[in-house]
This record gives sequence, structure tokens and C-alpha cells, in this order.
Amino acid sequence: MNARIEADAAFTDWMQHVQAGMEGTLDAYLPAVTEIPARLHQAMRYTALDGGKRVRPLLVYAAGELFEAPEELLGRAAAAVEMIHVYSLVHDDMPCMDDDALRRGKPTVHVRYDEPTALLVGDALQAQAFAVLSGNVEEQYAARQLKMLHLLAQAAGSTGMCGGQAIDLASVGMTLSLAELEQMHRLKTGALLRAAILLGACSGKHLTVVEQAALEAYSCPISLAFQVVDDILDATADSATLGKTAGKDAADNKPTYVSILGLSESQALAEKLRNDAHKALEQFGNKARRLHELADLIVQRKA
Repeated sequence: MNARIEADAAFTDWMQHVQAGMEGTLDAYLPAVTEIPARLHQAMRYTALDGGKRVRPLLVYAAGELFEAPEELLGRAAAAVEMIHVYSLVHDDMPCMDDDALRRGKPTVHVRYDEPTALLVGDALQAQAFAVLSGNVEEQYAARQLKMLHLLAQAAGSTGMCGGQAIDLASVGMTLSLAELEQMHRLKTGALLRAAILLGACSGKHLTVVEQAALEAYSCPISLAFQVVDDILDATADSATLGKTAGKDAADNKPTYVSILGLSESQALAEKLRNDAHKALEQFGNKARRLHELADLIVQRKA
């Protein structure tokens, strides 16, 4: 995918360009439905294509542009992180987890196909992500790709996304402190968002200690803000707007920012986190424009 457009292009134009390109990139990196086993490949494509905001690929490209990353690595990194994200949604929606019937405005995989297929779709997408990120290794990029593989594996595992999901499942019906809720979401949601930013940046160069610290300081507030806004929308939006079942957190007696802080304080927290994210990028100046704009998008989105 060639996601390069004019630096002064409107954010909406840039975002739509990346999203459209990402569709083509995922299409190219997913197995064809003509390959055996055809039904599994069809289900993988059903859930990964034609849906979602592509926030993680957008973060990959925004950070990659900041450090002038090559298109080849950016495309692989963006596709890999999105495949990990999609696999997590497929498993999250299964009856043994959140048992949801709607995702991205269409029936979830276990509803459209069946539970065993949904389990295999998640497993296969996870494996495909690492196959994509490790593919077509050129000598000049080999060390970079190895570091990126390690970053993604850490973000997806028991000390990242899976660990956060385990805490989430164990917390149903419990009263968590704000600090405990934040810890859960730093893992469940934040680890993969952080990885997207660092994967994009690492596609371009070896980061200095100062540069990595700034990106970490940006990723932390936007990760929490993403979840705060998710909780707000779950409490205030309808299913048609969200593309998934609204009000499910409250129905399942899950601890959320809204249940702990209330709606108005949650909205104020999201704004504070947005401001913190902007401050973290100050050293990069206007070169970090897209990361600034994505921080605004994450907090101001309506779905």
C-alpha cells in the first residue's frame, strides 16, 4: 500500500487514504478463499475485511511518517497489528468470553459460522500476523523486523492484551479501584495501541532513548482515553451507531470508568488524557501532526 499523500492534506483525507489502502493490504496478506481450507479462509476474510476504524494501522502510519519509515515495513506492521486486534475481537465475542452477536455492524464470527470456526479464525489470524511481519526479510531491515516481532509478541501475550483480558474476565461483578481498572486496560487495550505506535516508529529508525520516552508518554494517555471513551459510548450510544451491542458492560456487571467515576467525570478524564497526549509530542513539533490528530479522533469519536 502506498499511503503517502501530501503532508498538508486534511486529516480526513489522510485517514481515508490509509483506511482504504489498509483494506487492499489486508486483502493481499490474507489467504485466498480458493486455498484449502476454504471455509476457514473465508471466515478470516469475513471478519478482517470491510469494517472497523483501523485505529491501530492509523497509529502505525502516523508514527512511521514521523520517522520516514519505508512503505514495505509500514504495510507489514500495520497489517500485523490489525490481524492481532481482529483475532482478539473474534475470541472476545465468543460465548466463553463476552458472548456477543454483533461486531462492526454484522454478525460475529461464531454466529455467522460456528464456535469451532471462530476459535480457529482467531488462532489463524494470530499466526498470520507474525508470518506477515517476518516475511520478505531484507538484510538492511532484518534487525528492525526482529525487534518489531518481539514488540508485537509482548503486546499480545500474557503481560499484554491476553493478560488484560484475563483480568477483565476475573473482574466481572467485582468492585475495582480506579488504579486497578487502569492497570487492566493498560494491558487489554493499551499494550496493542502502544505496540502500533512503536512498530510504526521502529519501521523508520532506531529510536533514541528520548524519542522512545516521548512516544511512550503519548501512548499511555491515548490508550487509557480510548477505553474511557469506549465506556462512555457503551453507556450513551445505541447499537446501530456502535456496530456492536450497546449497554453490554452494564448488563454484564463489568467495572468501567463510567461505573466508577460517573459520566461527567469520565468525560473530563478523557479530555485530560487528550491534553497529556498532546504535551508528550511537543519535542517533535509539526512533524507529529498526524499523531496529534489521532489523539483528537480517539477522544472525540462518536462510535
